[in-house]
Amino acid sequence: MSKQDRIDAVAAEVKACRKCELGRLRQNPVPGEGSLNAPVMFIGEAPGYWEDVKGRPFVGAAGKLLDEMLSEIGLSRGQVYIANILKCRPPENRDPLPMEVRACTPYLDRQIGIIEPRFLVPLGRHSASYILAKAGFEAGGITELRGKVYEADLLGFRVFIIPMYHPAAALYNARYRDQLENDFRLLRLELERSK
Repeated sequence: MSKQDRIDAVAAEVKACRKCELGRLRQNPVPGEGSLNAPVMFIGEAPGYWEDVKGRPFVGAAGKLLDEMLSEIGLSRGQVYIANILKCRPPENRDPLPMEVRACTPYLDRQIGIIEPRFLVPLGRHSASYILAKAGFEAGGITELRGKVYEADLLGFRVFIIPMYHPAAALYNARYRDQLENDFRLLRLELERSK
């Protein structure tokens, strides 16, 4: 089965999913999108309002900032893969609940296994906590985790994890934006080093 067939199968399961209440509350599921051969996979926390409307990840204001940051390091959205911990929008954009994370992350794990990116970039504390814990690291707050590169064996392959602030946080705090820009520069350096 091709990568495309496998990723399409995950998307079809996400579309039919009713493992938690979010599957009944959503307008559209947001499985993820991007290059299936991406060297970098970004993992957000959950879809927001516009993502729920359009069924695509990072299409609101935070998505515009993500696109801008990608452009600054010479990448486009089509060269990376973008997914979320949760595939459906929580009401009022509240934090993901532990049972929702447990219900939804098997889809994410399969996506990571299909893409096999060289770099995983969790955006925000929920995403960073999940990915780092899965890789065997003790996860703290995003402020302590960001700006570092973690090397791990994850789902049967070697990956570098670079946690960052969620772009939404950087929209409201200039200091976070500066640090997010620094972290994208770190990602560019690591990408160049891995060539």
